[in-house]
Amino acid sequence: MIHHALAEGLHTDEFQSLQTPIEAIPNINAVPADHFFELHEFLDEKLGAGFSVRVGQEMKIEDYGVLGLAWRTCSWAGEIFDRSERYFKLLSDTYVFKVEKGNEISKVYLYRDAHRRGLELSNEATFSATVVVLQAMCEKAIFPVSVAFKHDPPKKLDDYHKAFRCPILFNQSHNIIAYKTEDLNLRTAKADISINKFLVERVEEETKGIEINTNKLITDIQQLIEDALPSGIPSVAQLAEILGMSARTFTRRLSEHGVTFRDLIQQKQEERAKILLKQVTVNMAQIAFETGFSEQSAFNRAFKRWTGKTPIEFRKS
Repeated sequence: MIHHALAEGLHTDEFQSLQTPIEAIPNINAVPADHFFELHEFLDEKLGAGFSVRVGQEMKIEDYGVLGLAWRTCSWAGEIFDRSERYFKLLSDTYVFKVEKGNEISKVYLYRDAHRRGLELSNEATFSATVVVLQAMCEKAIFPVSVAFKHDPPKKLDDYHKAFRCPILFNQSHNIIAYKTEDLNLRTAKADISINKFLVERVEEETKGIEINTNKLITDIQQLIEDALPSGIPSVAQLAEILGMSARTFTRRLSEHGVTFRDLIQQKQEERAKILLKQVTVNMAQIAFETGFSEQSAFNRAFKRWTGKTPIEFRKS
């Protein structure tokens, strides 16, 4: 927000009245929510209506840290909201996303009641950023079909129309950004590359009359598991569908070679956890989420069961 405000012409001296000094920001992990909302209000007053939407349009996936890493491995566009439900607590404790899926239109609710103007502005920035992040994931210019906010409209809507390109409603009962369901079901660019690579190789093998190599099958499954873990532990049915076989065939192919799906999940969780634990800047909560656990305590117990050491003991060693 500060970088964009400076780009729009503000000077660093104008930020001196803020409760969190801007020079302190690089050295802290989080700021109090009220300080954040205060900044929204300050910039809205200084730079006029629409700053919240403009700054949302400048957001990049990398700006979201571990949450952004989780988004990058989503298989379809709408999965970003499933991961946000699990991950947003790492970024902020003021958000709750819920998706209401319909046959044609899906509504994404942002449950975050605004008790001050800064919260309203932050909600606008959130929906604005959602648009550009989804486009970046799909590498397609998809836009919402409608956007609704609970608060009053601003005096000017130019920036809003430019960002959302759809009807924008104010004084509504909920904060909602709605998309065509088919757009939220779009494969992400990363998923297209990895899954397409697998399918092309599989077709070539079938064309030559070669049965898929077991080691290759397991390698493919391990990669799909790793991609899915930030959304939680994937199911046999989910991975079997991607690999073009039934769940029964999928399980049989593994058991023929003495491997269970549970084994592969645990192996990938342990492997990923050890890699992250060696990176001292990654905290325990992030590691728990990235390895498919909803709670850090569950991760701690599982890691101790796998290795005989707690995560902290392993990191120290």
